[in-house]
Amino acid sequence: MASTFDIKMEKMGNDLIMDFLPVSKADLKKRNWDQLDIIFVSGDAYVDHPAWAAAILGRFLERHGYRVGIIAQPDWRNQEDFKKLGAPRLFFGVSAGNLDSMVNHYTADKKKRRDDAFSSGGKAGFRPDRATIVYSNRLRETFPGVPVIIGGIEASLRRLAHYDYWSDKIRRSLLLDSKADLLVYGMGEYVLLEIARYLETGRDIKDLVSLPGTCYSSPLLPESVLEIPSYETVKENVKDFSLSTHLIYKNTNPYSASPLAQKHGDRWVIVNPPPQPLSTEQMDAIYEIPFLRQSHPMYDKDGGVPALTPVQFSMLTHRGCFGGCAFCSIGLHQGKFIQNRSIESLITEAQSFVTHPDFRGSIPDLGAPSANMYGMNGKASSQCEKCSRISCLFPKVCKNLNTDHSASLRLWRRIRKIKGIRNIRVASGVRYDLILIDKSGQYLRELCQHHVGGQLKIAPEHVASTVTDLMGKPGQTNYKEFIKSFTQMNKKLGKKQFLIPYFISAHPGSSLQESIELAEFVRDHIQYYPEQVQNFTPTPMTISTSMYYTGLNPFNGREVYVPKSTWERKAQRSLLQYRNPANHKLAREALKKAGRTDLIGFSSHALVTPHQAKQSKKKPR
Repeated sequence: MASTFDIKMEKMGNDLIMDFLPVSKADLKKRNWDQLDIIFVSGDAYVDHPAWAAAILGRFLERHGYRVGIIAQPDWRNQEDFKKLGAPRLFFGVSAGNLDSMVNHYTADKKKRRDDAFSSGGKAGFRPDRATIVYSNRLRETFPGVPVIIGGIEASLRRLAHYDYWSDKIRRSLLLDSKADLLVYGMGEYVLLEIARYLETGRDIKDLVSLPGTCYSSPLLPESVLEIPSYETVKENVKDFSLSTHLIYKNTNPYSASPLAQKHGDRWVIVNPPPQPLSTEQMDAIYEIPFLRQSHPMYDKDGGVPALTPVQFSMLTHRGCFGGCAFCSIGLHQGKFIQNRSIESLITEAQSFVTHPDFRGSIPDLGAPSANMYGMNGKASSQCEKCSRISCLFPKVCKNLNTDHSASLRLWRRIRKIKGIRNIRVASGVRYDLILIDKSGQYLRELCQHHVGGQLKIAPEHVASTVTDLMGKPGQTNYKEFIKSFTQMNKKLGKKQFLIPYFISAHPGSSLQESIELAEFVRDHIQYYPEQVQNFTPTPMTISTSMYYTGLNPFNGREVYVPKSTWERKAQRSLLQYRNPANHKLAREALKKAGRTDLIGFSSHALVTPHQAKQSKKKPR
């Protein structure tokens, strides 16, 4: 049986570009097409890979009979690039790319980034700030009357009034600022298919007001919606902003959520409930589509698109996350219900790699943001469908959660048997609190034996209970237990492997004291220099961002300490990376301010050394 890549190559013949989605009028001419049905405008360079939104959406709609093209990273300063494929018959789909454009452009310290891994040659400057707004407005000018639908992570997390860290103010729903007809939040394949079919009948997009996973604007307040505080109210009152966060998060369950309505001036932004989780069959139908797993040849002169390199032969096992971490947007974007691919679908995809010209035998990642959630669900689905908990794991693991890891084990064992695949890594991270529940120890054993490759990523994020409780993360007791289990397992297997923990500094709830507690933990338990440290970045719509802006916990109204000053944010990070001599001056300042001068010295207990004392010229008596 021919692999999917073989089949694609047969179709392509000698002309590689013919198998990419059209990006120019010349591509349309080769296909003898006069007009496309749908055109995606993306802030990312075009990579034909399922991890790129424009590619996976375009391929999915192509599979269902639609003619789809892509305008990747158009020059937004004029209309010419937006005209390159003409007007689509049905709609334009607009996305800033795989990252929010402001996150893509700026560091946690609001400094402009010098590179962009999702652009040709890794160069920055190929997309504007707030790309969704800029692209949509340009399309409105260029093609008045053609429906514009926005989506992607930028639109998804800015669908209602939100705090914007980079301007330090509350901004309106992106739907209104972009002047789009509709906003699609979440992953979007089947929602866009429904929209395409709806418009195919000749109906007006303005009449499409009840589709799950979409937002629309209206001058009138519909019936049977939950009204949340208006843009004008949350802009002026932090308590109302905190309340809106509470209401949004309590209405994310697709089976029980109410439609939300938020007033902006004389219009309402209506958010329909999320779509129901995709079935395994629906997930397989998306990922059985062949992809070239290559960047478009137009980027070859610059060396391709750097973001492809680490994920070219990675495989996604599922979508969704029930962890409910306060700083994370996955649950808001993909939902907390796990949507699994079948083992057969994953095996077929893995087998297709073997004949790919770029494949060298390694699958760098098999998983998802929490790899060991694959195959997990509620024991009684009826309970899950009524549940409004933010997390199934915090403060305690839900009794209704099936934490059986056997699906991952079956998958690993099958893929390890495929001839031509030398190793498979689980590099995207695991929930170690879930692994600790697996009393059989089989998951940890096979993970360490076959799928770590020297380093395993985990994300404790912090160890101070004041902070981890606000994050919705397990505390340091679980972390220490996992360190012990991981070490013992590798010793049994005769392997020398290491944990790579991710930490967040300056998160709401973290004062200098909590940062010092984390630094001491690093001193006592982490043997290497912690590179994986991120100063907390308030991204739109997360619980942590709400706390950062309001200083309030949205679920109990209690005040939360928020480190906002530039000095303290840098100081907290310097404490965590105290082993770097460049951080010593700032770390000393922080320790003195916190009254912890006992940690300045030359003992093994100290974090940093004092300034070099000048030697006295006096002779000792």
